[in-house]
Amino acid sequence: MSKRPPPDPVAVLRGHRASVMDASFHISKPLLFTGSADGELRIWDTVQHRTLSSAWVHSAAHGITCVASSPLIGANKVISQGRDGTVKCWDIEDGGLSRNPSLTVKTNTYHFCKLSLVKKPSACAPQAEGLKYCHEREVRETADSESLEDSGGKAGGSLPEFSHTVTEDMHAEGPKYVAIAGEQSHEVEIWDLNTAERFARLPQNRVGGSPNVSANEKGMCMAVQAFLPSKSQGFLNVLAGYEDGSMLWWDIRHLGVPLTSVKFHSEPVFSISIDEWCSGGISGAADDKIVMYSLDHSMLLNSPYRLTKVMNSKPGYIFSFIRSQSLGDVPPSATTGWASFDLLDIISLYSKYSKVCSSFCFVALQGSCVVKKEINLERPGIAGTSIRPDCKIAATAGWDHRVSIYNYRKGNALAILKYHHATCNAVSFSTDCKLMASASEDTTVALWELYPPRT
Repeated sequence: MSKRPPPDPVAVLRGHRASVMDASFHISKPLLFTGSADGELRIWDTVQHRTLSSAWVHSAAHGITCVASSPLIGANKVISQGRDGTVKCWDIEDGGLSRNPSLTVKTNTYHFCKLSLVKKPSACAPQAEGLKYCHEREVRETADSESLEDSGGKAGGSLPEFSHTVTEDMHAEGPKYVAIAGEQSHEVEIWDLNTAERFARLPQNRVGGSPNVSANEKGMCMAVQAFLPSKSQGFLNVLAGYEDGSMLWWDIRHLGVPLTSVKFHSEPVFSISIDEWCSGGISGAADDKIVMYSLDHSMLLNSPYRLTKVMNSKPGYIFSFIRSQSLGDVPPSATTGWASFDLLDIISLYSKYSKVCSSFCFVALQGSCVVKKEINLERPGIAGTSIRPDCKIAATAGWDHRVSIYNYRKGNALAILKYHHATCNAVSFSTDCKLMASASEDTTVALWELYPPRT
């Protein structure tokens, strides 16, 4: 860590009357959305450092858990999640909120777990189809990734030779989804923001009524992140953290069985962030460590004979049958058009259909989540995590009132920011990487300039 003193915030936004629970930057404009425990949602001008709009969008008795924006839901929309069992979508009109939400989703979930909009890899754009979507985003990096310490190692320094450009799609097309802790606290639910309907539960029960995996043994779902791995062919994936410290990685094609299960923490996982490339992330929990990890999604197309060899040598694969429309008696998956089978079923189906239909194949999917860096903390408890869009630095919001900054690629500590006087609930980076916001129980939001990228 640099011996230079940490910087002060460039601005402190005051106006909330209760604990500020979350913060999210607009995808292209100098706006910041914040939500507080008394149900107030504010829109701030991050240039003039003033409130543009304020409204109580959830009841004061329940408050706001999460605010979120994304290119997928549109440039002029923001999502709020309350502990009143609703998720609301708001239009932004002339810097203010619409009088009424454009959509209200009645989830009947009353947990502390924050919802997640879908994150896609910034450098790829899969075709929109089924659970796939496409949003144009261009990222240009003109130099190889150099360590932050090489640029001076101080929070006020500059990152060398980097530019991050977003091509804004004012009319984002494709399905809009949100992942959220379910009505049954051990489940994850996925809701369609176009129809306000739930279309999937993780894990999903089998026809007989029992789930393929017992997630309820892991306790409540405490953190969730929906994303699109570059190798998933555009199919939605979800990483969920649980009360016992474990994380499960789900592929939407297999609602009953996770791709993998890991346990990096000994206490409940409170925050999961996935980087802009969807190839890794960071998790924070109630214990005394944060974990940086890599994510690898693999898919194999195989004959039953090769599947047998894979199953014997690499346990943990999930096997699926991509069905043809002509195979009417193959039990379909209502959501994705995929069906999962054990190996004996696969061999039986192959024998039955291989001579009459060539438009299907068998698939083995697996995900690996491997620790890259484990960082021990002097004081336990992380409420929020965030990774900057250029994937160079990460931040954590601590119960100890501090915001900690790390080199995301190496895992070393860079700075500890000590402005707040109560628990830090959330951290968030602007899309252009120039600002970071920290939200606190002390009712303030601090804006920081940390290692600003060169343009």
